[in-house]
Amino acid sequence: MTTWQQILPTLLENLDLKGAAIDRRRVTWGTTAYLVPAFDRSALQFSLPVLIPRILTDELPLDPRGVDGAVACLIEQCKTKARNQPDPGLDPLTGKGTQFPQRYQAITEPYSLIHSPALIGEGLWKAGSQNYADADGIHLTLTGALRYGLPDEPGEQRRVVEELAALIQGVAGAVDRVPLRLLEREWINALDQRLLRDQLPALGLVSFIGDGTRPARQCTDARCFFRVAGIKAGVHVPFTCPPKLGPVEVELPASHQVIAGLGVREREVLAIIGSNGQGKSTMLQAVIAGVDDHQLGDGREHVITRTEPAIAEAGSTELRGTDLSLFFRALPPGMSGTPEAAFGQGSGSMGMASQIQQAIAGEAPLLVFDEDRSAANLLVPGCLSGSKVRVLSTLLAEERELLGVTALVFTAGTLDILVAQADRILVLDGHQATAIERAAYRKRLKDYLSMVLETL
Repeated sequence: MTTWQQILPTLLENLDLKGAAIDRRRVTWGTTAYLVPAFDRSALQFSLPVLIPRILTDELPLDPRGVDGAVACLIEQCKTKARNQPDPGLDPLTGKGTQFPQRYQAITEPYSLIHSPALIGEGLWKAGSQNYADADGIHLTLTGALRYGLPDEPGEQRRVVEELAALIQGVAGAVDRVPLRLLEREWINALDQRLLRDQLPALGLVSFIGDGTRPARQCTDARCFFRVAGIKAGVHVPFTCPPKLGPVEVELPASHQVIAGLGVREREVLAIIGSNGQGKSTMLQAVIAGVDDHQLGDGREHVITRTEPAIAEAGSTELRGTDLSLFFRALPPGMSGTPEAAFGQGSGSMGMASQIQQAIAGEAPLLVFDEDRSAANLLVPGCLSGSKVRVLSTLLAEERELLGVTALVFTAGTLDILVAQADRILVLDGHQATAIERAAYRKRLKDYLSMVLETL
């Protein structure tokens, strides 16, 4: 029996295309080019690499390092048209006409990332290795679904050819109609982020959070991770660096716009504190996502982080010669080896200790952790704390130099003794950013502890 995949090369030869073509150099049958039934025969799923001869590098003679911003803009414009404007040619992108079109909605989900060093957003249509621009034009990989039919049924092959041709022509037409001014804005926006990230070391910064940043995210079924999630709808308080934290001004290298914000300095300890639900974790997540390039309107396009931060969190882990000596002076029963080379099933605090120590030993520019995912008994002392474990707050108080070149940013609601060792303290209250100086915080902590003592 003939299959759609077997006759796909012949079908592509019969496509009547103007202003676009199958991208022959990128065709890998069964991988980038396929036409196969869904598992339940509810649709024909396809992937087609196409080439649209719009030469962006001729239209915009800009630094090519920002061209993926323009490509991301083109893709989002095509998605918007497919979702919101009646164009039968673009229906295959949304699976319209198939038995279960909701299965294909992720293809046209809005996606506000331009580039990420992490492998995130897979399954979404986005700029990247399969969607890019060069001197030959704009290379796009189109995926989606057509109404199911058998290739041997009368008229089915002609229908599929016509629908695929209409799709490619529809996408090419949408790409050609995107105004140059929009592409230029996104190109420069991407370039600003990339070049500023390269300049952070010269500025003595590991991260920068620009005023006006809107870090809160709203997830969907297709974008359920904070790095890929969209901007929160409704009330959304933008960030403004409090004067007490010493706002810095930076010039965006491509647009030459000067913006102010919070610069996270090399080697510093920055605490982000506040009560429950005030946006502490959200702000920390924005710092982590600062290694990604974001499109205009994402809300995080002016959050720039030098490199992927090291992240520490509590979690039981198998230790295989792991160095824990920064925190542990002796190993608990059940472990073997020494604090310099521990073996066995480590507790949550040991797992976090190993992550912190590895980050410091590897001279990570930035280490982050969230109180909600941390081992508190590794961070602050308690009345039952023994001499065999040195907690992080004690390390910062007594041997701060052991952190080396690593800057530390953490969130806290109850880690008061650790917060008291921070160089700068950012306070989130009602989602508004304020600040408190360390001396004032320590006085407040002493008064609080005195009050607690009186009640015992």
